[in-house]
Amino acid sequence: MNEYEQANKNRWNELATLHFKSDFYHLKAWRNGGSSLLPIETKEVGDVSGKKLLHLQCHFGMDTLSFARMGASVTGVDFSDEAIDLGNQLASDLNLDGKFICENVLELRDSPHLKGEKFDIIFTSYGVLCWLSDLSKWSKVISHYLKPGGFFYIIDSHPFTNGFDNENETTHWKPIIPYFTDKVFRYDIEYSYTGQKISQGAQASYEWFHTTSEIINNLIKAGLKIEFFNEHPVSSWRQFAFMHSKDGKTWELNEDKVDLPLSFSIKACK
Repeated sequence: MNEYEQANKNRWNELATLHFKSDFYHLKAWRNGGSSLLPIETKEVGDVSGKKLLHLQCHFGMDTLSFARMGASVTGVDFSDEAIDLGNQLASDLNLDGKFICENVLELRDSPHLKGEKFDIIFTSYGVLCWLSDLSKWSKVISHYLKPGGFFYIIDSHPFTNGFDNENETTHWKPIIPYFTDKVFRYDIEYSYTGQKISQGAQASYEWFHTTSEIINNLIKAGLKIEFFNEHPVSSWRQFAFMHSKDGKTWELNEDKVDLPLSFSIKACK
């Protein structure tokens, strides 16, 4: 594990513990039978009953186990051992058909935990690609574990808006990162997006930015066929200070701001 991966793992181990206790995720209501999935995902992914589903970068597993409640047999993967422990705890507490394994997604092809396994659906969502340094490895992992006739689904922040400043309470668009870049960017952030304070030893993180064409082309090169690529005017989080929410779950731009794609989704079949 290189210095970037180790710093990110330290950060997400602490975030898993913090987030599990946070009101942000509405865990109490979810335990009572709710779903953490947003309408966009459930509509575009469709019926999962009776399917084997692999969830990449699953955090502590609420989305993963929401699919289990919809009838899927689920496996969640994350590089945070704290998150994986919490996911397994939730599955056990709620008697849901799910298991969680601690692995780096980019090295998942060598996992002894998934040897010989194939999945009908591979899923990943929101804030995932920025933590991956190599989309070629990532797409090959997806292709490796997909059954023929199966599909991969991703929804994430749109690469175009990722380049604008979202750390300051600015009221205007301020580009701070080039759209085309192969650099790794370091961030030192004192608070999580849940509002909880992060200890000093876990504040550093490293992120990579990927263009839309890089994402799509790597999936194609791995042997997948793009069924759809959709862009959405909503985000799963308050990415900019001038956003608002109508439903408490998704965020959109205020009416006086230019309408831009805030997230995208792809379904790719094997």
